[in-house]
Amino acid sequence: MKQTHSPTNLNLKKDQALTIEWDDGLISTYPIAYLRRLSPSADMRELRKSMAKNPLTILPDSMGTSETITATGAELIGNYAIKISFSDGHDTGMYTWDYLRQIDPATNTTGQAPGDDASPHDDPLGLGSKR
Repeated sequence: MKQTHSPTNLNLKKDQALTIEWDDGLISTYPIAYLRRLSPSADMRELRKSMAKNPLTILPDSMGTSETITATGAELIGNYAIKISFSDGHDTGMYTWDYLRQIDPATNTTGQAPGDDASPHDDPLGLGSKR
């Protein structure tokens, strides 16, 4: 699958935001806390789905902190993504360029990630439910 857009410049301010200049001239700024909340990792996708279904979902310890989330590092993954590590220990989300375009805060009025409206898995590990 060919990606739609590529970045021409990346600027990560670890305590503030990731700013991307795109090949079509668009400039997108992603606050660090926003990137953390919309991490494309499987565990975060399922947590967002669970929270949408039940607002009383218990958050993992790392998300229950009142400390400001910062980026602790980032690495490019080939020519198609960036992986960001966060101060709460989360580092499993791989943000493809297409995914970042979809969640651009300037155009993402729902504050949701693509696929968040799908129903949560009752058996996310595929082990079969024991009912």
